[in-house]
This record gives sequence, C-alpha cells and structure tokens, in this order.
Amino acid sequence: QIKYLSTIQKLNITHAVVWLLVAAQVMVSQLNLISHKVVASPYQWEYPYLLRIIPTVFNAPVSYLLISMISAGLFCVPPILYGGMEMFPVAQQLYRHGKAYRFIFGFSAVSIMYLVLIISLQVHGWQIYYSKKLLDAWVTSTQDKKKK
Repeated sequence: QIKYLSTIQKLNITHAVVWLLVAAQVMVSQLNLISHKVVASPYQWEYPYLLRIIPTVFNAPVSYLLISMISAGLFCVPPILYGGMEMFPVAQQLYRHGKAYRFIFGFSAVSIMYLVLIISLQVHGWQIYYSKKLLDAWVTSTQDKKKK
C-alpha cells in the first residue's frame, strides 16, 4: 500500500506542476501581464482544465480515493479530449504549412499545449490506475482485518 501511496503522491506533485503552468498562462493572459505575442491567449479547453485541481485535492486522504477517481474522469479527461480536438486544425496547419500564429516564449503554442495534453493524459491514467490499486489493497486489508 505504501508504494502505491508514494507513487500517487509523486503524481499529485506532477499534476500540481502542470496545473500551475496552465494557470500561470491563463492568469498572465487574462491580466495582460505580458504581451500576447510572448504568451498566447489560452485555448478554450484550458479554463475547464483548471478544475482538475479538485481531484488532486481529494486524492490526498486515502478515504477520498473513490471521489478523486470519479472527479478525475469528470474534470480532467473531457477538457483534455476537447483540447485535442480544438487544437487539431491549428496543429494540422502547423504540420502541413509550417505556420504558427500563437506563441509561448517563441515556441508554437499548439506544440507546447499538445505536450501538456499528452503529459496530463498520461499522469491522469497512471493516477487512476494506482488509485484503483491502492483502493483495492485498502479494501482487501480491511476485509482481512474484519475476518480475524
């Protein structure tokens, strides 16, 4: 159980870092702290993606693992899927014609945000997997204690 818990804690840290990067981009853009030529305005999927901090918060105590797993499915996966679809035409244009119109510190915004999507999807998948493993181990151990 401890190995699953430590893995989940590491994934929570990764979630928090990715969330902070997306939140920073949204805040910098909304508050006009940096020119939109330097940091592109956020895509629409980034706003609901910010709700993904909820599963991370609920994932801290083991007793809330089920809530965390359900909320990860509700708050994390749909924005990621929508983001992939929303940015696909822009990515296709970048791939075919080599033209990018949105940038984040000189890099194509769509490339960076697809990287964020891929990392987020992997981390969410791992977190749900290890949460399920931890929940199963926890249920098994409590059932064994009740039998004794």
